[in-house]
Amino acid sequence: MTLINGLPAHVLFVHVVVVLIPLTALALVTAALWPRAARRLGVLLPVLALLALASVPLTTHAGEWLERHVDDDALVRRHTELGDGLLPWAMGLFVLAAAVWWAGRRASAESGRNGGTRWTALPVRIVVGVLSLAVAVGAVVDVYRIGDSGAKAAWHDAYSKTGRSS
Repeated sequence: MTLINGLPAHVLFVHVVVVLIPLTALALVTAALWPRAARRLGVLLPVLALLALASVPLTTHAGEWLERHVDDDALVRRHTELGDGLLPWAMGLFVLAAAVWWAGRRASAESGRNGGTRWTALPVRIVVGVLSLAVAVGAVVDVYRIGDSGAKAAWHDAYSKTGRSS
C-alpha cells in the first residue's frame, strides 16, 4: 500500500508503529519481570508483538515509496537509514514476547500439577528480564530517533518560526 485516500500511506502507518512498538515494549518488560502480569496478558502479549512486527515492514515499504516521490534531501536519507534499523528490534520484541508467553504457560501448567507457583527458574527469569529490558529500551529509543529524524525531514523548511502577521 502506498496511498490511502490520496495521502501517502507512510504518514498514516507510522502512527501504528509509534504506538505499538512502545506499547509492546512496556507489556514485554512488565510480563518478563512480573509473572502474574505474564499470566494475565496471556496470548495477547505475543499477538501484540506480532502486530508491531508486521507494522514495521509495512510502514518501511510505504516510506520507501514516499522517498522516491519527494525531493532528494540529506534529512530524508537519514530518516530512511534509521528506519531500516527498526526491524531487528521489532523481531527481538516478538521473539522475547513469545518466549515470555510460552514460559508463563508452561509454568502455569507445572504449578497446576505440582501445586507450586513457580514461573520458571530464577536465573532464566533474570536473563529474560534483562534481555527484555534491553530490547525494549533499544526499540523505543530507535522509534524516537526515527520519528525525530522524520519530523525534521518533513518540517525543516515548512513553517515560519516567527509566525505570520494577521
